[in-house]
Amino acid sequence: MKTAYALLAATIAFAATPAAVTPAKAVTIDLATMSCKQFVESKPDDIQMVLTWIDGWYKGDSDDALIDTDVFVENAKKFGAYCATNPGVSIVTAAEKILGK
Repeated sequence: MKTAYALLAATIAFAATPAAVTPAKAVTIDLATMSCKQFVESKPDDIQMVLTWIDGWYKGDSDDALIDTDVFVENAKKFGAYCATNPGVSIVTAAEKILGK
């Protein structure tokens, strides 16, 4: 009986939280216009998303659907270092410089 009341209380508490009734906001990131400055000042989740997208974009359709985490991390470090020293450059230009295409 105690378990049923505890479950009911937890369910009511969860349902009463704003996250339970508020949908997540969609965000659009225009990578074609993003500068290195904007990139390095982004939220960590956005940085990870951009780096993952860039990695996939520069692999193209011909590569396997694999992520070599060592290579990914090394490229991310190079990309971050380049952007930190070239804040006015677009991330597309930075990616071409670091990853080539």
